[in-house]
Amino acid sequence: MTLPHLTGSVPYIGDGGIETSLIFLQGIDLPDFAAFPLLDTDDGRAALTTYYEPYFEIAERFGVGFVVDTPTWRASLDWGSRLGYDPDSLVGINRRAVGFVADLARDRTVPVVVNGVIGPRGDGYAVTSAMTAAEAASYHALQARALADAGVDLVTAVTMTYSNEAIGVVRAVAATGVPVAISFTTETDGRLPSGEDLGAAIESVDDATDGAAAYFNVNCAHPTHFAGALRAGESWTSRVKGVRVNASTSSHAELDEAEELDRGDIAALARHCADLRELHDLRLVGGCCGTDTEHLDAIAATIASS
Repeated sequence: MTLPHLTGSVPYIGDGGIETSLIFLQGIDLPDFAAFPLLDTDDGRAALTTYYEPYFEIAERFGVGFVVDTPTWRASLDWGSRLGYDPDSLVGINRRAVGFVADLARDRTVPVVVNGVIGPRGDGYAVTSAMTAAEAASYHALQARALADAGVDLVTAVTMTYSNEAIGVVRAVAATGVPVAISFTTETDGRLPSGEDLGAAIESVDDATDGAAAYFNVNCAHPTHFAGALRAGESWTSRVKGVRVNASTSSHAELDEAEELDRGDIAALARHCADLRELHDLRLVGGCCGTDTEHLDAIAATIASS
């Protein structure tokens, strides 16, 4: 399957930080930082619609494409169990998540890619316990299959903290026949929370999977944290096609302790994103923690004019 944001000339944006927006801007409690249970209630679905709609409008206003994420970052076996979801109900809610965003995407005037999101088994900021690649493939297989069967265009593993879990996700999704992307997060030094070099992690995934991933992203970090790690001229950098940036320059540890939302310097963030896109031929630029429609409006304006 050809992914339009990799082959076309139209720039693509992502949405912002869904969990931080729901918590801090809409005042919604999200146990375990999980947005997917909102799909089970009328009020929850209304809150998700309120979150997503403005991003479609931004894409249409600037004439850019939109990669829309399902709210399923926590909709895997361990996190689902903590929230009262057994395997069958997790399959159901992952499928409903795809249907929900696909309905929002219908009849838009700009191209839209429906992206099924898989999150880490553990903490998104730290490696608290690590799996082998085989264990990771087994763990993520249920969610990968549910998203694929629901008709996503792409599955992306978001906020991956170490290479073995990423390898497992690639294998699990590749078995479904749907394109897969890996999005690593980095610390302020540009290295993964595992301590792995970003380039080495990407090469490890490609080596172990025969390059099966469609591409790689970096997410949940400020551009100043990882820009230096994207070293021009190295072959692996051509595999990085997207960024989903944090608003704040704070470290993961600092963000974990924060009681208020740090929205950062919006204009500077947009400039950083434009610079990264120009230097590395990025095909997707979006937001992560702390970003909202104002950030994406500024980012869309910079990439639409470049």
